[in-house]
Amino acid sequence: MKKLFIIATVLVSNLIFAQDKTPKVIVEDFFIAFHAKDTVALRELCHPDIVLRTVANTKEGNKLKDDKFDEFLNSIATIPANLKIFEKLIDYKVEIDGNLAHVWTPYEFYVNDKLSHVGANAFTLYNDNGKWQIIHLIDTRRKK
Repeated sequence: MKKLFIIATVLVSNLIFAQDKTPKVIVEDFFIAFHAKDTVALRELCHPDIVLRTVANTKEGNKLKDDKFDEFLNSIATIPANLKIFEKLIDYKVEIDGNLAHVWTPYEFYVNDKLSHVGANAFTLYNDNGKWQIIHLIDTRRKK
């Protein structure tokens, strides 16, 4: 009986902690695919109606820009092979309420190993029958 109680406790604990990690794993997978320029994997991780936005700090001031998902995927697919991109995530903050999750990731973005800009990503994910999908991604971009 004691063994059964311990096993049940471990299983319940794993389920609770897995819920906190699942959206984080989706975001980690997003960046693995992004760095590999794998548009098929990126499409699989995102809801077909994903909303993409950027808040850019420009010389003219802050600009809010909407992007189309297919255009984003095309821009990833057409990155030249000799151009190395890497988004270094500094931290993860994950919040979950039922079928909705939010993942906040401050980052540094490098092009050919040179710091290009910094900012933060805000991912919103939706759990559709056990499968987390990214439904909204907004990021900030500014020169350091």
